[in-house]
Amino acid sequence: MDTIAFNHIPVLFDKTINALNIKSDGIYIDCTAGGGGHSAAIAARLTTGRLIAVDRDPQAIEVLTGRFGKSENISIVHDNFFNIKSITESLGIGLADGILADLGVSSHQLDDASRGFSYRKDAPLDMRMSLEGTSAADVVNSLGENELSKILFDYGEEKFARRIAGAITEARKNGPITTTLQLADIVSGAYPAAARRDGHPARKTFQALRIYVNSELSGLTEAVNDMFDCLKPGGRLCIISFHSLEDRAVKQALTPLTKGCTCPKSFPVCVCGNKPKAKLFKPVTPDEDELSKNPRSRSAKLRTAEKLICNN
Repeated sequence: MDTIAFNHIPVLFDKTINALNIKSDGIYIDCTAGGGGHSAAIAARLTTGRLIAVDRDPQAIEVLTGRFGKSENISIVHDNFFNIKSITESLGIGLADGILADLGVSSHQLDDASRGFSYRKDAPLDMRMSLEGTSAADVVNSLGENELSKILFDYGEEKFARRIAGAITEARKNGPITTTLQLADIVSGAYPAAARRDGHPARKTFQALRIYVNSELSGLTEAVNDMFDCLKPGGRLCIISFHSLEDRAVKQALTPLTKGCTCPKSFPVCVCGNKPKAKLFKPVTPDEDELSKNPRSRSAKLRTAEKLICNN
């Protein structure tokens, strides 16, 4: 099979693999396998163990199949990791020893102009990770000004959201907005000159549309809890996020799992019986060496949770 060149530099690579604490006979799930960088490192540490490589992007599945399709201990699944419980159930694997999710967009998706994720290259305005469903062009050409403004503010933390939404709705009166550079130019034109020093004016708009189109935050908290539920006692969940909205959702999902006794301090002994379900490790960010080699890693953060053996 001819495969697509799916170039992706896994961020926090060594730190993530070490955090998974891989056992040679364990079961591991790479929820966002992409080009297979993390998956290959996990598989190399397995003997009798098993790896499940999951991705929603059909191009990634093509690459993963070409790379691992002949490996008996690797299963490749075309699905969204939000469905992890149904994935594990369909494969009959029970609970896993480790689960990894590398959130956000891959280097391949950014660098392949035809995917429509980049505001620096002209292409159809798409941004769909699954290549199915509503595209970014559908969104900017169909939603009202207030809806667009809310998306840009909520998912891009764009303080000029209302101005940009107004410029989009005004521009589309002359015809549909169909390409990435067309949208980038509209956003730039709506941006105050003084604010253009803080990076490309379209960066936050493109982030917001990508998150909305792919429903990246809707249900993320529930997905984190589902991944944790799919772990064996002693298993580890590693999640890499790339912006504050993702990291906040991950943190809000994991933190309650560390809570123990809820009895009033005046009680001489615990009667609630609640015990912590997880141990959280200190978040990890890229060091200077990684930042110099891969500038895209600058906003990455790794959070790791270990499922405690003595839990409810």
